Amino acid sequence: MIEIQKSLVKEIKLDPITRVPAKIAGFDLSYPSKNTAIAVCVVMTYPGLELCEMKWTTAEIDTPYIPTFLAFREGPAIEKVYSMIGEVPDLLFFDGQGIAHPRGLGIAAYMSLKFQKPSIGVAKSHLFGQYKVPSSNKGAFEYIYDHDNVIGAVLRTKSNVKPLFVSPGSFVSVQDSIDYTLKTCKGYRLPEPTRLADMYSKRLRKEVNT
Repeated sequence: MIEIQKSLVKEIKLDPITRVPAKIAGFDLSYPSKNTAIAVCVVMTYPGLELCEMKWTTAEIDTPYIPTFLAFREGPAIEKVYSMIGEVPDLLFFDGQGIAHPRGLGIAAYMSLKFQKPSIGVAKSHLFGQYKVPSSNKGAFEYIYDHDNVIGAVLRTKSNVKPLFVSPGSFVSVQDSIDYTLKTCKGYRLPEPTRLADMYSKRLRKEVNT
């Protein structure tokens, strides 16, 4: 898995988005049992953030959770649900890291290369890199560094709440990651694509368990 990551990271392109996306998508997984996942994809309009489509599927998980290798565990389930959507998204959001990863290839970067779509990783916790804590106001951010290289940002998406750790997957810039994350937050800590995907995945998990 390390060799795959080292090989794929060479394909990452951090070019700015040149055309405003018309459709955006978010992904999330929940686990009704140890080896079964529910994968959800929501597709929304941009900038209106209206829900166009929600697809979900169950998938058997045969790779254990190992930090820094999340894409190998959840990637097949995400591919499965992505194949089900009718709308073609222009920008993807993932609950996880982009290039702010020890080998530069978190799940957002891995899936971006897999789908050949621009993507942003929006993680709730820190994994890699050095940073300062931003001020408590919405929109405040501090860059995440790998030595002298900027690999993401610690971004306050809501005043006086914990910041998010945002980084590009591929085909977007660090600034794109900051801007689009802020523009897709509607009063919540999480951007709408991953917030809704998380909400639906948890709701479906409860239904499956009952």
